[in-house]
Amino acid sequence: MIRTGNIISYDIETQCHSVFKNVKYILEDAGSEWSKLLDVTVFLTNMKKDFKTYNRIYAEYFKDNQPCRTTVEILSLPTPIAIELKCIAYTGE
Repeated sequence: MIRTGNIISYDIETQCHSVFKNVKYILEDAGSEWSKLLDVTVFLTNMKKDFKTYNRIYAEYFKDNQPCRTTVEILSLPTPIAIELKCIAYTGE
């Protein structure tokens, strides 16, 4: 949870679900869908601490569609979050 730009609790599981749901909404708004994701780049701020949880949740969301995936650790993100995604999806018929 974030208040006034400061992290008051750290929950990678909640952040993973949130980012995956946000991507789903963006895809649908763009006329695409989850199954049309082709490539996902995942940025984690703490690979050692968060990868196991993130990987478990990722597998739940990507049971049927398994796009190319790259996961990298970075020092920080522009906001006080622990995960960010860059996605490429097919939007045509």
